[in-house]
Amino acid sequence: MKKNILMSAFLLTSMPFLYAQMSQDTIGLKEVVISNTKFPMQREQSGKIIEKITSEQLQQRAGQSVAQVLNTVVGLEINGSQSATGKNLSYYLRGGRNRQVLILIDGIPVTDASGITHEFDLRLLPVEQIEAIEVMKGAASTLYGSGAATGVINILTKKAGKENSSLAYFRLGTQNSQEQFKAKAYEVEQGGSVRFSEEKLGVQIQLNHQEVSGISQANIPNAEADRHSRMNASTQISYQWNAKWQLQSWIGYDRLKNQYDAAYDNTNTHDVAENVGTIENWRFQLNPTYKHRKGILKLQAGFNQVQRDFSEFSSFANAMQNYSYASRNLSLDIFHKYELNQKWFVVTGVQSQFQDMQSTTPFDEILQSNAKFNNIDPYASVVYQSNTWGLNTGVRSHIHSIYDAQWVFHANPSYQFATLPIKLMSSYSTAYVVPSLYQLYSPFGNTNLTPEKNRTAEIGIETQWLQKSLKWQVNAFVREEGNSIQFSFDPDTFVSKYINVDGINQVRGLETSVEWRQNQWNYQANYAFTEVPEALNRLIPKHKINQQLGYQITKSYVGIEHQWVSDRQDAFFDGTTFTVQNIGLDAYHLLHINFQHRWNDRIQFTGRIHNVLNEKFIENIGFTTLGTNVKLGIQFLF
Repeated sequence: MKKNILMSAFLLTSMPFLYAQMSQDTIGLKEVVISNTKFPMQREQSGKIIEKITSEQLQQRAGQSVAQVLNTVVGLEINGSQSATGKNLSYYLRGGRNRQVLILIDGIPVTDASGITHEFDLRLLPVEQIEAIEVMKGAASTLYGSGAATGVINILTKKAGKENSSLAYFRLGTQNSQEQFKAKAYEVEQGGSVRFSEEKLGVQIQLNHQEVSGISQANIPNAEADRHSRMNASTQISYQWNAKWQLQSWIGYDRLKNQYDAAYDNTNTHDVAENVGTIENWRFQLNPTYKHRKGILKLQAGFNQVQRDFSEFSSFANAMQNYSYASRNLSLDIFHKYELNQKWFVVTGVQSQFQDMQSTTPFDEILQSNAKFNNIDPYASVVYQSNTWGLNTGVRSHIHSIYDAQWVFHANPSYQFATLPIKLMSSYSTAYVVPSLYQLYSPFGNTNLTPEKNRTAEIGIETQWLQKSLKWQVNAFVREEGNSIQFSFDPDTFVSKYINVDGINQVRGLETSVEWRQNQWNYQANYAFTEVPEALNRLIPKHKINQQLGYQITKSYVGIEHQWVSDRQDAFFDGTTFTVQNIGLDAYHLLHINFQHRWNDRIQFTGRIHNVLNEKFIENIGFTTLGTNVKLGIQFLF
């Protein structure tokens, strides 16, 4: 069975090689990435594994959430992306969990410092504010600090342009599970943006709004529908003083309000109509840039403040209970690129972060004056680029207010054959994940916790043929994590707390992807094999395949998406035995159709049919997944 799966994946990603021989009329694309050096460089010059979701791809998949878009990246599983809108999300990149995946917005770390694992909630972000997304896999603490253990998701927002323009969109969609289909608009999305510029000044204002209802998060008969609401507002200002100085600033407000159901167990119903949660997030960024003859000096200053309030029904107290969490995150990163010559450049920088939190629950209170820490991290990278050899190596010292200094490094050599379109890549990198404020100072906290350690080794090959219309890459990796932080519960003493776990957990994997463009056709496919130890084996598929076939004809585009996810293992807390019970989840296939039609230069229609075959599957035990749903939209450009 395993051999058949691997062979099928190999044949799947080899198919375009056959089609590509039919014609020599091809298109070469030069893709630019930022995440591996913090400065723009051509993707083909990078020796790092970086997956980029472009602006064109985001437009072709209009109506999807950020989580649904990311769920097609090879090696990445966003659990909750196929469930009822508003369901909480979990990020699994190369077998890692939320705490090991760092979220960046325009290169600046964003986080909820009151959360158990400090992760940023991607439900807050609308795709309409995003220009592109880069996913850089492998340990990346040298450049980005704590949390970048399995990879970095860098979300690049739309910027104010040099032309005046306005855009508005409106979408209606159904919200069905597999057990029901109602041709009624339970989902409404609307928003727009205004851009204007005058000489050196550029301004962009964006507004986005989403309302969803129709189905319950809890997968039980006659469950009450859970409402989900999201609102976003942002303003971005850029100013170009002269050829050397530029300033970009960004301020945004995100608000999420939704009804939610209780965690699944086997003792009572978890469909709770009274549960309501609200999340508010303020984000501010200030990015001045100075260019000189030998390089660039940049400051990336970012601040985000999160307020989470929950009102939920307690079956034990038979009453409503209120929970409130607040956090602040400040990041200052100043770094400089100095070009020694045409082949060598050096990146040096210092990053400082401050985080604090406070919370009030029926059981405890965490004071902001106690729950805080800060760090200051100097780092440096050296990059060499020639026609054949490439090298990116660096080191970082993490100086924390609580822990001893952590040293991390990376080495990333690559080789491009001079006579063949083949590039060999390899890397070895280390990372760390500091305990969260909640893990330190909550009632389950443990101030004796120490940072988790990670290291990743990988090797890969990348090739481009037929004037770069056919691209294929494959890479294998081994990741080890030690001193992991886990929640511990003693059923005899009922004592619960966070602890460091002895021993090493090793994750092994293979990832391959192919992209083919031929005239109006484009085809993309990827396959990921992820083998995790039993200690980490929850909701992580061992095998996963994504495919997309698109066809562009004059003013119209049609795309077909296919996803196959192998069986997984989930777990729930047994209320009768007070133990965690494991349960297996079956594999599933999903098929989606996207389409666009540009009526003229100002009007465009979009549509999506999600889960065309109404496949029945389980993403989380006890929770609803999406059946066949239709979403239609219109966009106006002024």
